[in-house]
Amino acid sequence: MILFNLQSIMNDPLRFLRELACLLPVMLLSLTLHEWGHAFAAHKCGDDTAKNMGRMTLNPFAHIDPIGFFMILIAGFGWAKPVPVNSRNFRNYKKGEAIVSLAGVFMNLMLVLAFSALYVFFQYLFYTKSYAWLDSDVLWTVLLYGIILNVTLMLFNLLPIFPLDGYHIFELLFAKMLPMKAFLFLRRYGMLILIGIMLLMRVLEFFPAYELSMWLLGKLDTIVNALL
Repeated sequence: MILFNLQSIMNDPLRFLRELACLLPVMLLSLTLHEWGHAFAAHKCGDDTAKNMGRMTLNPFAHIDPIGFFMILIAGFGWAKPVPVNSRNFRNYKKGEAIVSLAGVFMNLMLVLAFSALYVFFQYLFYTKSYAWLDSDVLWTVLLYGIILNVTLMLFNLLPIFPLDGYHIFELLFAKMLPMKAFLFLRRYGMLILIGIMLLMRVLEFFPAYELSMWLLGKLDTIVNALL
């Protein structure tokens, strides 16, 4: 998903600023809850490393990586500061690794459900009550970004490529089935593989997370129509 690009900024800078104002709070919320989920899950599993370093917080500035944040704006993918975790402190290593790895994705899933519920609720009010404040591009842009961005973060982080969350699950599942060289390869070249995937999607103009988001929005519209 390409959120912004230089051409769109030059063609319509006012629209860019308006959409940026809608995107920023959604992005801060989504990244913050994702990282908080990791920190909170680690704490519950017995590791207080993130908590002691001030990362088990809902303060977005504790989690934002400037370069990763900027990359999301211009390229449609990026990252926050990784939450420090010491898996040796887990009461159960495998269970702790799985829970902590999936905690961030789970938070993004909850946000997808929350934004989807708000989308249906406000659409229903829009068609039945005709409140003037519902006829606002800002409201619908925020809700759309909330769905699209969190679907993107959810799917992106499930990729079994280092250093994403999905890699840790992949390692847990296949540690005894695959040679160590496979995992070392992913750890060494993971970032290059991710960049390659992003570039390929850009060339092909195919963004699975965006397509899934549009499919979801279609289903939400069907729910709204059924309620009317």
